[in-house]
Amino acid sequence: MFSGCIVALITPFKSDGDIDVDSVKSLAERHLAAGTDGILVSGCTGESFMLDDKERIELFRIVKSVVGDRLKVLIGTGASSTAVALKRTEAAAEAGVDGVLVITPFGNKPSQHAMEDYFNEVASVGAPVILYNVPGRTGATIAPETAVKLAENENIVAIKEASGSLDAVSFILANSDLTVLSGDDSLTVPMISIGAKGVISTSANLLPEDFAEMLHAALDGDWMRAAELHLDMFPVMKALFIEGNPVPLKAAMTRAGMIPEAIYRAPLVKMSEDNRERLFRVLDAYGAAE
Repeated sequence: MFSGCIVALITPFKSDGDIDVDSVKSLAERHLAAGTDGILVSGCTGESFMLDDKERIELFRIVKSVVGDRLKVLIGTGASSTAVALKRTEAAAEAGVDGVLVITPFGNKPSQHAMEDYFNEVASVGAPVILYNVPGRTGATIAPETAVKLAENENIVAIKEASGSLDAVSFILANSDLTVLSGDDSLTVPMISIGAKGVISTSANLLPEDFAEMLHAALDGDWMRAAELHLDMFPVMKALFIEGNPVPLKAAMTRAGMIPEAIYRAPLVKMSEDNRERLFRVLDAYGAAE
């Protein structure tokens, strides 16, 4: 159901703090032309923690108005609270979303059986669910054994794996029919080599054509080309995380003319000058200069 290069879209803001609708549309059009296979709004890269529920649906509708049925459009609906996650998922389903990305409850550090209850309750809404395992953001890990149990729910169709563990990915693939999507840009090609079907990517915001080409080369078994692109982009992938995502990414996209200005919602702020210089040196070396 979900495969290929799915971009975790940034949320561009205007100087008054509102969503920059024109920039969202421009980015969606760029991804249509770049070979991107899907767009996720209101993910971590989209500053989901600082978006209200109306804005999440607004972002979906803006992107959908541009891409129509040509790309799958997803919404991040997870929360610390099961009740909030249910409400968000119901709203997403009513809006006609293609699927929802549901992050592990953050801050609460739920047990494995508590996570099973959480994900199964959210999946009861009926929208296709992608589990999101990102312990670096949430402080809790979906054990691979738990992911396998959750795969028994017909509405839970995939997992975005950002634990950094190829062993966990291997266990899930060997013991379930869940589609695995990479949640770590730099592990995308290795994950595909053992059976993952795609990525939900941060770097694809900045390098949509190159990242999509790498992804599809790997899916097509052109490992030499996939490895070449991976190694070329590797320094950029890592540099985009020298501060909390999406702070470096928005700085890079502003420099590339993809958005007018790198504006964040507090507590995120602009990059330190030292890190900005480090980032721009990497971008210059790659050829992603202004």
